[in-house]
Amino acid sequence: MDLKWGSDAARKFITNVGLITSDGPGGPNIMACEWTHHVSYEPPLIAICIGSGSATAANIRKTKEFGVSLCAAGQNVLSSVAGGYSGSEHDKIGALKEIGFKFHKARKIKAPMVSGAAMNAECRLAREMEIGDHLMLVGEALFVSAGDEEPIAYHNGMYWKMSENISKPSDAERKKIKETVEKYRKT
Repeated sequence: MDLKWGSDAARKFITNVGLITSDGPGGPNIMACEWTHHVSYEPPLIAICIGSGSATAANIRKTKEFGVSLCAAGQNVLSSVAGGYSGSEHDKIGALKEIGFKFHKARKIKAPMVSGAAMNAECRLAREMEIGDHLMLVGEALFVSAGDEEPIAYHNGMYWKMSENISKPSDAERKKIKETVEKYRKT
C-alpha cells in the first residue's frame, strides 16, 4: 500500500490550509497544518494532525491550548513560511511580522492569532492520540471568529482558490433520485 507523502495517491486529497499557533516552552510559534478538521458541532471540536516531535506539539502538550486559523487567499506566503521552517530553529512569528503579516492577541488563550485569516478558533486541548506517524490533537473551540476572506485549499502540492461552484442537482433531479433510492429502501 503506497500512500506516502508526495505520492500520486496522496496528492489527490484536497484539504484546507490550517495555521496552528501556540505559545509554550519554545515561545510563540506557527505551523501550517494540512490536516485540520472540524469534527463536532456540539461540543465544537477541531482536530489537527501534526508531528509528535514538533515545536508545536511540545507547546500544546505543555499549555493544553492552541489556535487554529484557516489560511485566507493572499496568505500563501504566510503558509509557506509557517510550513517550511521548524519552530525549534526559527522564530517564524518574528519573521512573518517583518515580512508584513499581522497577529493579534487571543481572547481565551495565550497563543497569538493570525489577523486576516478566513477563520480563527481558540482551542483548549480536549484529547490527544497517536495516530500512525502523526499526533492527533482535538481541541474544543472556546472562541471562534470568521471574516469575509476566502479560504484557500491545498491540492497536488499547490494552493488553490475555490472560484467555481458546481451546482447541486435541480429540484426535478433530486425528486427523481429520491424516487429511485426509495425503491431500494431496506425493510
